[in-house]
Amino acid sequence: MNSQMKEILDQYSRFHAFPIEELDPPAARQLPELRDAALNVMNHHAAARLFGGVVERIGRIEHRLIPGPDENLMARLYYPEDSHGLLPCLLYFHGGGFVLANVNSYDSSCRAIARAAGCIVISVAYRQAPEHRYPAAREDAFAAYEWLLSNAPFLGVDPELIAVGGESAGGNLAALVCLLARERRLPQPVHQLLIYPVTDCDFETPSYLEHRNAKPLNRAMMRWFFNSYLNSVQDRFDPLAFPLKATSLADLASATVLLAEIDPLRSEGRAYAEKLKAHGVPVFQKTYPGVCHEFFGLGALVDEARTAVKDAAEQLRIAYGDALETGEMIRLGSGFPALRSVDV
Repeated sequence: MNSQMKEILDQYSRFHAFPIEELDPPAARQLPELRDAALNVMNHHAAARLFGGVVERIGRIEHRLIPGPDENLMARLYYPEDSHGLLPCLLYFHGGGFVLANVNSYDSSCRAIARAAGCIVISVAYRQAPEHRYPAAREDAFAAYEWLLSNAPFLGVDPELIAVGGESAGGNLAALVCLLARERRLPQPVHQLLIYPVTDCDFETPSYLEHRNAKPLNRAMMRWFFNSYLNSVQDRFDPLAFPLKATSLADLASATVLLAEIDPLRSEGRAYAEKLKAHGVPVFQKTYPGVCHEFFGLGALVDEARTAVKDAAEQLRIAYGDALETGEMIRLGSGFPALRSVDV
């Protein structure tokens, strides 16, 4: 583990006297998050303050209520600076194992992407377990996608340049939006940005065994998340819960799969990238050394996080450019390289 990541995790460990998996969800939601540990480190880290802090400046933020399957959902919209006309958009879903965290927890990720990619980022507060078990979060995510397709121009979004993405559980939801769009005959997003996504529920993969006691995510926590999220053992075999179990991944959006080396989810993320490629989907896949789960939003302190944001932004720009080049939207011009499968 690199020293930058270790400093944050050491602070995180001091915050957590009790393992999350030994608490009930309401109590677990009160615990400090990794971003709180990062903020604490920031207070003693002059270099990070010079870099600009955890919060990156963007153009503006708006909040909207959007219709969900059973209740309205809150969405936070991040607009880049100098946003004029219709812009590309990333519909984003936060992590937290379907149980914890919220849009505030992943604010730094959304800001970083909006700034680096020059796109609007819409972060959706989907319903969480155990109060709302599977498939509530999945259906909320898809409802948000339907809403965005129908309302894009009113939000300043180019309807032909909509991508989906997310971290961890949010990466799972982004992948499922693509599968559901194919099944329910809606247009595919132009891209899926999957950051250490949950794609399966196999606790015996190489990375689960190697990093069973990792922080901030370990095998016991993932069992706890799934016990809170799923209704029964049968849900573990549902390809619309775990996309790696899907028989076919053909005709899905191109994908970027970004993984952390020290993460129980690394193996299933890599397996999903390989399966997408095997079914003809262009994939950019990269594993970042020396960092752990949830590193992506820590660019103020962790070099690899800044690199990951740059990679994500570049792949989004390529995907938006590919959509332009294929004639889906000629108005904004072209000149971006075409998508291809890449492993780094």
